[in-house]
Amino acid sequence: MNNNFVNVLILLVISFLQSCQDLEEKLTLPNIIWITTEDISPQLGCYGDSYAHTPILDKLAAEGILYENAIASAPVCAPARSSIITGMHQSSIGSQHMRSKGEFPKEFKYYPQLLKAAGYYVTNNSKEDYNLNYDSSKIWDESSKVAHWRTRENKKQPFFSVFNYTGTHESAINSKEKHESIIKNLDKNILIEAGVAPLPPYYPETPIVHELWARYYNNIAALDKYVAIILEQLKEDGLEDNTIIMFYSDHGAGTPFYKRWLYDSGLKVPLIVRIPEKFEYLSPHKKGTKTDELVSFIDLAPTLLRLSNIEIPKYMQGRAFLGKNLSKERDYVYASRDRMDERYDMQRAVRSKKYKYIRYYEFTKPFVQYMNTPEKGEIMKAIRISNASGNLPNPGKKLMAISKPAEELFDLKNDPFELNDLSKNPDYQNILKEMRHAHSEWSLNINDSGLIPEPIIRSWEKSYNQPIFSIIRNQKIPMAEIQKVALNVDFDIFFNALNHQNEVVRYWAAIGLGNYPDKINNLAKIKLQELLMDEVSLVRIAAARALCILDEPSKGLTVLANELNDSSEWNRLNAALVLDELGDKSKPAIPALKMVMNDKNKYVVRVANHALNSMLDLSNNVK
Repeated sequence: MNNNFVNVLILLVISFLQSCQDLEEKLTLPNIIWITTEDISPQLGCYGDSYAHTPILDKLAAEGILYENAIASAPVCAPARSSIITGMHQSSIGSQHMRSKGEFPKEFKYYPQLLKAAGYYVTNNSKEDYNLNYDSSKIWDESSKVAHWRTRENKKQPFFSVFNYTGTHESAINSKEKHESIIKNLDKNILIEAGVAPLPPYYPETPIVHELWARYYNNIAALDKYVAIILEQLKEDGLEDNTIIMFYSDHGAGTPFYKRWLYDSGLKVPLIVRIPEKFEYLSPHKKGTKTDELVSFIDLAPTLLRLSNIEIPKYMQGRAFLGKNLSKERDYVYASRDRMDERYDMQRAVRSKKYKYIRYYEFTKPFVQYMNTPEKGEIMKAIRISNASGNLPNPGKKLMAISKPAEELFDLKNDPFELNDLSKNPDYQNILKEMRHAHSEWSLNINDSGLIPEPIIRSWEKSYNQPIFSIIRNQKIPMAEIQKVALNVDFDIFFNALNHQNEVVRYWAAIGLGNYPDKINNLAKIKLQELLMDEVSLVRIAAARALCILDEPSKGLTVLANELNDSSEWNRLNAALVLDELGDKSKPAIPALKMVMNDKNKYVVRVANHALNSMLDLSNNVK
């Protein structure tokens, strides 16, 4: 037989077998389970923490892949979950503020909708909290406390099921009653006592802090038992060999200087993936291994779609880290912090495997602003008391400062707690410039709507009848100019921007002058006084703030008091925040602040209450 003919025949057979294998892979879709938990950092045995009792999760990691650099998109639940369900940065779609209810473009789909269209049965049990206006019934086949893969009628139908554990939430640390209900069925031998696990370096060594830190670990032990139940159900149904399992947390630990912070304490989460043998070809990593690959929350949805052989929509901003035909690994991941409950503090982070860059847009504000919910926790109370008495450890003192630097840079390998800021170190200026540029470029690439104040976002969405994602692109919003002024320290740029036709540029210009009152000359003062009559409420508020800081509060306080009655709840909140920031200068506005103590927005009430408590030496509590 001719050798050429034989070679051709062999190639045809190989091609046929390969096409058969490809067809089998397309027809054999994996079941996928996500097990998520709230408010924990990678304090598990498999991550090297000897104080955590997590044998089930440790075994899952031993049989799967452990990700050492999984980074949340936000250090708090709702914005982070918003990025997970969409595969997009929360500040790209206007869902960056807590309980803000952003608008997702109607032409886009949430990832469960894409799975449903591909034949999957999709369930969520049961927390959603996507920080967007949405109809859950159009996203999930079932989303409830009993949602489960077992409820699907066709037992051969592939499924995707999410199970959200809430027993590790910060409320289960701060509330003794809730904590005891979480651990009541655990063997007492696996619980650690207060004082056993060492405290983070910024916490005071007090009995109550040690007690709450032990609660945190013991809640994680209860989580491990919860995971065991789901895995046992999977085994009972004979589905282990067909099901990919992913476990992760929605952000860092629910304690001060963890949750709500852009340090790794708030962003770095555990991520474990177990892939059965028949689907091992979908992973670039061998089972039982660890990887330092950078993974962002915006990567979870694209990864899920790639595993399910579904085309990833172009609007998704993440990259798949599992599946076939993967793109190059990330150099950076990005995270953001915006309004946390009642307090604004725009921050952005860029993280590589070795370095972290943080940009503080509102650096004149304290590291720790007073927020109603965390301040009620015993650890935060202990930190405040220890700081006042001079007994707080040095790392904690830094975080109690009344203002922040404009930017920070950390070497994560040598400084995992991010205590040594290198931004002023001459040896790191090239790295600083590189990461500063990465931040600026990312901000413009995604059209970071955090640059647009919340009241203006909601006003534009109403007037244009479009989500902010579309408005920025369709209405040609000058994002580069906005960013330039927001990051600026030059007086001339601030002054010239006060006349800009775009209200956001005018806002940042007035805020900037308020941050540098020593730079304000008479011409700038006159222009700020003119802005007290600006057509946009928030610009008036920003101008009033600057004039009050300049010790010319008479006209400014009148404007701020009037803005407390604005029809927009977010304008009212901003006015209250400025009055609280000004301290005793706001005393003439006390009657106006008292009038908003029954505001429909609880955040306005919280801020007004704090301002009144401070000025009148009261200790009134509100919800």
